[in-house]
Amino acid sequence: MSSITVAKVLNNNVIIAEHPQYAEVVVIGKGIGFNRKIRDRISLSSVEKMFILRSQEEQEQYKQLVPQVDEKLIEVVQEIVLHIMQSSRQPLNEHIHIALTDHISFAIRRHEQDIAIHNPFLYETREIYPEEYSLAEYAVGRINQAMGVTLPFDEIGFVALHIVSALSNRHISEVKQHSVLIGDLVGLVEDNLSYHVPRDSLDYSRLVTHLRFVLERLRRGESVRETSSLDGLMKREYPEMYMLAWKLTKVIEQRVRIPVYPAEVSYLTIHLQRLAQKKEDEEDMEQHED
Repeated sequence: MSSITVAKVLNNNVIIAEHPQYAEVVVIGKGIGFNRKIRDRISLSSVEKMFILRSQEEQEQYKQLVPQVDEKLIEVVQEIVLHIMQSSRQPLNEHIHIALTDHISFAIRRHEQDIAIHNPFLYETREIYPEEYSLAEYAVGRINQAMGVTLPFDEIGFVALHIVSALSNRHISEVKQHSVLIGDLVGLVEDNLSYHVPRDSLDYSRLVTHLRFVLERLRRGESVRETSSLDGLMKREYPEMYMLAWKLTKVIEQRVRIPVYPAEVSYLTIHLQRLAQKKEDEEDMEQHED
């Protein structure tokens, strides 16, 4: 039966071990290091609730991180990562152990020093990644409970982006870039329409979802079926919204450096026209009330 051999105990929850396939590995697991001695053997069949960092780079980063972090936090993060894996039933990039532990440790330190960091893309993140946001809510709730802290709501958005990054195997900067871009696009729409879209409204949810799907299609290289008749109709019937949609696609092209299919402009125009109509309806109602 395959087993790993303890090379060094970093703390109760983290050991360095010799693995029959991956050579030296960092093994994270609740109580994995408790009462362990060098050369102890641990059966791989018992590694169900442990995580093995195989990448040399990840190992080195984690080894540096462990001495700086509360041991209890490592245990809670492991529990959270297990919960994410079981809930999503998808493989996670192992970097989440480092990214999440480091981020939460820093967030707790900031909280203790009364340094608040506002997350301007909280609503966008919740709309774009609802499942990951829900997992992040669980994570922050569990951290608050286990560590005796009260991290602010803003942290849910930050943690959600780390979860998205690990599940999609994309770098956190790319994931964050999408949230920032969508926030900027919504701002551009609001400026052009002189209309604030309520963040808890269906209109906001529809707009963000549509923009998200545009970015996802671009990322996957999917084309949108050309509809020249629709394009002509939108340009003729709703010239202002068509021009705004065109501006938005140009911003997207500049930021993600991928050309946007012309058909996207037509579909986006439909969404924008609905929003413009909503604004007009609200203004009409206000005038009647006056």
